[in-house]
Amino acid sequence: MRLQEWGMSTEEKVLTNEESDRPWIALGEAFRDGDEAAVSEGLKNLSHEEQRHAMAHLTGGEQAGIIELITASEAAQLLGHLPEAQAADILEEIPPESAADIIEEMPEEVSADLLREMNQPESEALLAELDDADEADHLRELTSYEWDTAGGLMTQSYAAFADDAKVGDVLSELSGEAERYGDMDVQYVYVTNTEGQLRGVLRLRDLVLTPRSRPVEEIMLGEPVSVNVSDDFETLTQVFDDRSYIGLPVIDDQEIIVGVVTRQAVREATAEHQTEDYLHSAGILGGEELRSMPMLARCGRRLAWLGPNIVLNLIAASVIAMYEDTLQAVIALAVFLPIVSDMSGCSGNQAVAVSIRELTLGLIRPTEFMRIVWKEGFLGMFNGFVLGCLLGTIAAIWQDNVYLGLVVGGALFLNTMLSVLLGGCVPLFLKRLKVDPALASGPILTTCTDMCGFFLVLNLASLMLDKLA
Repeated sequence: MRLQEWGMSTEEKVLTNEESDRPWIALGEAFRDGDEAAVSEGLKNLSHEEQRHAMAHLTGGEQAGIIELITASEAAQLLGHLPEAQAADILEEIPPESAADIIEEMPEEVSADLLREMNQPESEALLAELDDADEADHLRELTSYEWDTAGGLMTQSYAAFADDAKVGDVLSELSGEAERYGDMDVQYVYVTNTEGQLRGVLRLRDLVLTPRSRPVEEIMLGEPVSVNVSDDFETLTQVFDDRSYIGLPVIDDQEIIVGVVTRQAVREATAEHQTEDYLHSAGILGGEELRSMPMLARCGRRLAWLGPNIVLNLIAASVIAMYEDTLQAVIALAVFLPIVSDMSGCSGNQAVAVSIRELTLGLIRPTEFMRIVWKEGFLGMFNGFVLGCLLGTIAAIWQDNVYLGLVVGGALFLNTMLSVLLGGCVPLFLKRLKVDPALASGPILTTCTDMCGFFLVLNLASLMLDKLA
């Protein structure tokens, strides 16, 4: 038993444990009382994970109120631990002048990410409140880059020296400003000319072991590997997969170094892409969704997916209406229609997942349709044959009719082949059209497999109707 619990009644201990398990209760009460010290102390006593948990259980007004109640420095640290979408929503809720004070306390790359997540009117109002106009322009430039490009992922904390500097000058600067460069996590030292263009890179080992009077130009590694500020995510992943660098310099079109993109930043972006793909495949559009977001916004994001699916399902269901007489004559077919479409859809979704994954890793290009047809075609034939034989046997034994087994098994065999080929090729086709494969592949595949599955079962049954009825 903890020392502070000595002498407490059972009721008081239960209350203490409940407050510990639900810290948002105490935070909400302290906010409503306007007790800045209690809110600040309560947040300090929580881990980063507990802070996220507590803030997620508060209303939007309470979240914004707490941020306004604590200092700008504390608010910056707290928002830095929250999901970007949630932190951006909070910044939009508070007055622009308060939001500007918080942004000024954040590292540039973090504040740029939040500004990029905010709606443009709110972000512009915030930038207008910054004391330093140059900083505001600089942040506008950073937010102009897409979040997953080299410009969006880079950090502008790096060490660079002129090509006419001596080794001793560089070492003196690094040691004299050790705290500042330590915060930058310097792994490489870059060499530039008078215009700021990248000329080379220095290894720290070479700096330490070289006489201090030698110019850095003599020991630098010339023509270093770099990425352009506009390079997209696929280019970055390919470069870091091919090379084992911890980080790479980012240059603009004039070859001036503007930042450094690290392997860790690309790895984190990969995780975000995978999360985004998962949300899209599940029908969550418009970015990240959290249950602390406004209800109408969440409804709109989900209905944007569910609404069009009504039309697609009606199209698939229309095939059944075309064969209504066949279905009435052989009512057992109604049992197998959803099985054929669902099993084929599962096979197709497996192919979709593999294609999207290979596109993400750069293992295939959007033009390589024949490779997909070759690889997935044989797989679809084999799996379709096995599944068709299995389901056909079950149907034949259940109804004591071998022809029913042939209809159901044959339909599943053909539909599995088709769905696997579609599932493998549709993401490539969508990628060529600049459409997110994770977003559109699912509805297209589901509609096609349902339509074709229903058509194959009912059409084959119509051809053998005299042997089935």
